[in-house]
Amino acid sequence: MTTVSKIESASSAHHESAVGPRPVVDAEVWPQIARVPGGVKVAVAAPVADFLFRRAVARLPVRVSMPGGEVIGAGSADAPLMTVYRPHEFAARVGDSGLIGLGEAYMAGDWDAEDLTAVLEVFARRMASLIPKSLQRLRGLYIPKPPRSERNSTTNTRSNISRHYDLSNDLFELFLDETMTYSSALFADSGRGHDCEQLADAQRRKIDRLLDRAGVGDGTRVLEIGTGWGELAIRAAARGATVRSVTLSIEQQELARKRCAAAGYADRIQIDLLDYRLVDGEYDAIVSVEMIEAVGHQYWGTYFETIDSLLAPGGRVAIQAITMPHDRMLATRNTYTWVHKYIFPGGFLPSVRAIDEVTEQHTSLRVRERLSMGDHYARTLDLWDTRFAQYRREAEDLGFDEVFARMWHFYLCYSEAGFRSGYLDVQQIVLDRRDEK
Repeated sequence: MTTVSKIESASSAHHESAVGPRPVVDAEVWPQIARVPGGVKVAVAAPVADFLFRRAVARLPVRVSMPGGEVIGAGSADAPLMTVYRPHEFAARVGDSGLIGLGEAYMAGDWDAEDLTAVLEVFARRMASLIPKSLQRLRGLYIPKPPRSERNSTTNTRSNISRHYDLSNDLFELFLDETMTYSSALFADSGRGHDCEQLADAQRRKIDRLLDRAGVGDGTRVLEIGTGWGELAIRAAARGATVRSVTLSIEQQELARKRCAAAGYADRIQIDLLDYRLVDGEYDAIVSVEMIEAVGHQYWGTYFETIDSLLAPGGRVAIQAITMPHDRMLATRNTYTWVHKYIFPGGFLPSVRAIDEVTEQHTSLRVRERLSMGDHYARTLDLWDTRFAQYRREAEDLGFDEVFARMWHFYLCYSEAGFRSGYLDVQQIVLDRRDEK
């Protein structure tokens, strides 16, 4: 009997509905999705997880449909609907690994939602209170900790980056706009349309604002930490700047070099496969877009110290950073999450306060300006998710199966829910030296 067949048999044994979006699972590619957790730990933890889930949902404006017609939750008839197809498997996964299990249960098709973002937003708005405070004190004994192999040392970082950014340039081209920009856009209006050309314009607006705040113009020596696929470097070079950009993604470096050459700026842009800690030289402007999230909290001091050491007198720094509330940052900094396991190994989000404190303690830099853009990121993610759904068959042709598609949809909706709820924000932050007028 195959692994998937065993799962089906287990589900039938619990008299659960066989109806549901169960994907075909390749056990070699997705071993922890193909296997439902078991053993003594799960036998104890699954009923507890079921109890805590029902207790939390009973206070939330959401509806949860269970097999047999049971509906739980405090939501009205038009509240977001979550459908649990296999409650025993759902509880086993959540009991085994908490929120990691919640994401894995979605990947396995144990539950679904027509509007996944809306369901996840309900949970995100109450993230700090879903688990009773008495049990939160025990999280250190239960919640897994990040593996040391994923700490962003100079030895590990390239592997961490590669696991996400080297998936396939063709995959990212499916859902990104023509600028190939994989970070929050900055929209001129407050709409929520699905016009990709509008997204490209909003991405250029975001980049141009960062370059403006960094003072990038003719003759400026620019360092970009985190190349992406080259759009920022191209727009800086178009202003007459010379750009050195560093990345640890082989795929990004290859395509970014091609895009820079096609734009006619190969002589102005140097793209190196290099850890930011190994960069040398002196630069009038240093720009880094959503790269600090991949640094790891253990290395934030090193990140800003490096920037400080490379910045020329009178220079400016402009970064774009996803942030989270300071209290949640402190509570979760040693927690291994679904996002770490499946999307961004080694990543961690700073708080605004943490950036202030680290730059104050470790550098001569000070924060001059901030722009909060969380609503813009929610809209950006919605556009990406819509396009990914449109090109799902093309993703399958590239070798990304149905489990991957569910994982990617969960990732984009999970992120969008974080920004819509206010649990996450994204900031453009400008810094310069406190002792320079």
